[in-house]
Amino acid sequence: MALTFDVVVLGAGAAGMMAAIEAGRRGRRVLLIDHAAKAGEKIRISGGGRCNFTNTGIEASRFLGANPRFALSALKRFSQWDFIERINRAGIAWHEKTLGQLFCDGSAKQIVDWLLAELRDSGVELWLGCEPGEISRDSQGFRITTNRGLQSCESLILATGGKSIPKMGATGYGYKIARDFGLAVTETRPALVPLTFAEQELDWIRPLAGVALPVRIAAGKTRFDEAMLFTHRGLSGPAVLQISSYWREGEAVSVDLLPGGDPAGMLKAFKKQNGAAGIGTALASFLPERLAKHLAQRLGPVRPLAELSGEELERIGAGLRDWRLMPVGSEGYRTAEVTLGGVDTDGLDAKTLQAKAVPGLFVVGELVDITGWLGGYNFQWAWSSGWAAGQVA
Repeated sequence: MALTFDVVVLGAGAAGMMAAIEAGRRGRRVLLIDHAAKAGEKIRISGGGRCNFTNTGIEASRFLGANPRFALSALKRFSQWDFIERINRAGIAWHEKTLGQLFCDGSAKQIVDWLLAELRDSGVELWLGCEPGEISRDSQGFRITTNRGLQSCESLILATGGKSIPKMGATGYGYKIARDFGLAVTETRPALVPLTFAEQELDWIRPLAGVALPVRIAAGKTRFDEAMLFTHRGLSGPAVLQISSYWREGEAVSVDLLPGGDPAGMLKAFKKQNGAAGIGTALASFLPERLAKHLAQRLGPVRPLAELSGEELERIGAGLRDWRLMPVGSEGYRTAEVTLGGVDTDGLDAKTLQAKAVPGLFVVGELVDITGWLGGYNFQWAWSSGWAAGQVA
């Protein structure tokens, strides 16, 4: 005999827990299933263990997808301010870092514990270590096979997340179920992920591992002003993670090593003060020393600044403002924070996240073709989309 619920939610991450809480608050009998041993593990590890749970600057331009404006309905109906109000009521202290990013003062575990308490208060039944399998639909609703038996429900919410960080159990299961029910899925790829380089490039990048500096990085018409970090495998840091969502294989990225500055003018001023110095010494006056030495070596034989013409210094300055680098790939889903692409929003109702052609089926969070910038945007999409589905499922 199948156990019968009003709502079954697959996936106990941010979106799934929020959806289950909201449905439970409406008096619905809700079952929340996850194959992992613990709920909210990606919340727990996020933000260096402090969870960057939202951002004050939520707007459509900070989301990617075939139709980023699709997200606006849910984001406006349950906004960052609504989530902050709940965090405040829960007594979780927080602070704002750069660019509107909000973090817990303490551990991200506070948010997980609060969500678990909300699930209990809403009467949600939580099954962890439960493996969902095939799902079918009949006139009564949905039937879900699991390793704990057959479950049935009127409404099914898919909140299983994307493919990012497979070591934490991420799979493509949610995309498969969506396709089984006739929903289109756009191309998926890793996003918010470090970029990697060919071996010949890594020969000079590896000695710079650990060097970080503020840059302006661009791919196509998109650019970000944040920190870049050299690693043993290539480039990382917030600026690189951000641009990775826009970068495509075969394209170069442009790095401005002195955003808002005038490197040519600074080199000319240094030359006036110390013409006997080499270019590396001059570069080290405004760039990290290891990077300055590397750049000086790439410029050719060392010559005193006094021997460099104004035109040569202009050329060097221009190169620092537009340093072209050619990644060959990314570190992939192994370290990607999110998955770009997903269930096509054309097949979903923007207000409820319900599949237009499959009444009772909802898709929320990372599974949807909505991906935010680094900095709390993806968590807010999870809270908002889960909330929206929970109002009607």
